[in-house]
Amino acid sequence: MISRKVNNVQEALEGIQDGQTIMLGGFGLCGIPENSIAALVQKNVTDLTCISNNAGVDDFGLGLLLQKRQIKKMISSYVGENAEFERQMLSGELDVELTPQGTLAEKCRAAQAGIPAFFTPAGFGTEVAEGKETREFNGKMHVMELAYKADFSIVKAWKGDEAGNLIFKGTARNFNACMAGAAKITIAEVEELVPAGTLNPNEIHIPGIMVNRIFQGEKFEKRIEQRTVRQK
Repeated sequence: MISRKVNNVQEALEGIQDGQTIMLGGFGLCGIPENSIAALVQKNVTDLTCISNNAGVDDFGLGLLLQKRQIKKMISSYVGENAEFERQMLSGELDVELTPQGTLAEKCRAAQAGIPAFFTPAGFGTEVAEGKETREFNGKMHVMELAYKADFSIVKAWKGDEAGNLIFKGTARNFNACMAGAAKITIAEVEELVPAGTLNPNEIHIPGIMVNRIFQGEKFEKRIEQRTVRQK
C-alpha cells in the first residue's frame, strides 16, 4: 500500500509558490487546517488566490495571510467575522469573488469528480450570472458554472491513516470533504495519524486515493468565533 505520510507541515507544503490557487477547507474557524495556514504565513508566499468559505477572523485562520497581504484574490461565499477582509475588499486592495455557498461547494465537488461544468438556478438574474452561459431547464433558467481549477487543496481531518484515508468529526467535515481531491495536489492535516489498516473502512469519509500528502498536526487551538452558552 502506498504511504502518503510526510514528516511535517513544511514537507507537506513543498511546491507551493507565489501566484498559485489554493483551496482551504473549513467553515469560519471550524475545521480549518491551522498548522498549514501558519506555515504558509512563515513560507511568505504571495499573490495567492484562495478558495475558502470565508477568511476566518482578523488574527486567526486565513486572516493571518490577509494581514501580511499574501492573498491577491479571495473566492468565498461571505466575508464573515473578518474586519480586515471587509476593509481590503471595500478599499479595492483585495480582489473578491463572492459566490453563493451551494455553488461554491458544488464547484469544488465538480472538480473533485472531474466534471468540468454544471448548471444551477442560483444567481440567475443577478451579478453572479453576468458573462456566463444561461439555459432553461423544465421552465426555469439556470446559470452554467465551471468547476474550480486549483493547484493545491489543503484540508483538515480528525483522523487519517498513512494511506491517506480520512475521517472527519461532526461539523468540521464541512468544506473539507468536497475539497479533498479537487486540486492537482491534496494535502491533509490530521489530529491523529495511524498506520494503514487501523481505521474501520465503514467509517472512512474520504478514500486515500484522493489525498497526496498527509501529516499529523499539533497544538490545535480550535477557536470558536461566537461562543454562546446557556445562562445559569
